Amino acid sequence: MSLPLDFPYPPMEADSADALPDGSAWLYEPKWDGFRCLAFRDDGAVHLQSKAGKPLGRYFPDVVEAVQQVTAKRFVLDGEIVIPVDGRLSFDELLLRVHPAESRVRKLVEAHPARVLVFDLLVDERGKSLVGLPLAERRPRLEAFAEKYFPREGTIVLSQATRRLATARSWLAGGGGGDLDGVVAKRLDLPYRSGERDGMQKVKRQRTADCVVGGFRYASKGGGVGSLLLGLYDADGLLHHVGFSSSFTAELRRQLVSKLEGLVRAPGFTGKAPGGPSRWSTERSAEWEPLQPKLVVEVAYDHVSGGRFRHGTRFLRWRPDKAPRQCTMEQLR
Repeated sequence: MSLPLDFPYPPMEADSADALPDGSAWLYEPKWDGFRCLAFRDDGAVHLQSKAGKPLGRYFPDVVEAVQQVTAKRFVLDGEIVIPVDGRLSFDELLLRVHPAESRVRKLVEAHPARVLVFDLLVDERGKSLVGLPLAERRPRLEAFAEKYFPREGTIVLSQATRRLATARSWLAGGGGGDLDGVVAKRLDLPYRSGERDGMQKVKRQRTADCVVGGFRYASKGGGVGSLLLGLYDADGLLHHVGFSSSFTAELRRQLVSKLEGLVRAPGFTGKAPGGPSRWSTERSAEWEPLQPKLVVEVAYDHVSGGRFRHGTRFLRWRPDKAPRQCTMEQLR
């Protein structure tokens, strides 16, 4: 018997919002600081899928083992892989796991095992798809599944959820501790919206965006990278330049040279490119190196104007778990 959902299966996504929606139509959940993961179990076979649809099993053999310890033999779970370090979740440890050497991954597993925080059940233990059911029915089924099949002291656990806006606001204000990236609100009346954003909203503790690195500029002094040029895709699949990030240490500027120079290839941006006429143009606007759209970064920003960041952004981290094509202009709405 095979599962009713094909691997990979596009996960439901979220639209960015400035405030949590109010009303009885919503369920609120913590937005954890981790890697999105769909876990497929079909008897002895386990597959882990990233948000971008890529296999994750080689980087998280401990999660594969944890999924195998769930006593049900057939299911698909939607959740977040996290790594606790000294009582806090560490995104840096997640990034370290994305390493080509199996021996290195094994050492990281021994030092800091991962956990999975589960927030949806897409296929139940009978192999029946639940994606057509509204969340109001899926959530109770997930809770019953977790109670019956999750190991009591295991590393796969049920993520929190509430219908109380006051509780969700307290999470957003810091009541959930530093492990929360924000809060997600999901429509209770909708089925699982695979690959869509209209049934879920996310409010982050800070305004952030995931961007494609479409090019870079060398620093005027020191021989390192001066700034990363950021891009987002529009509805037609064109990559538009939307701003830059230059908040790097001198050491990182030097390290970025080897990381980026191997990806240099025109055109970089296929839509609006640096150097085009705009109020932000300078005499150095045309001096940049185009890159293949392979790298994704998360940046923090303050204001958006004219479809781009008004000021320079602050580099937060690399996002190898996210596909470049998932970095769209809709984040700036």
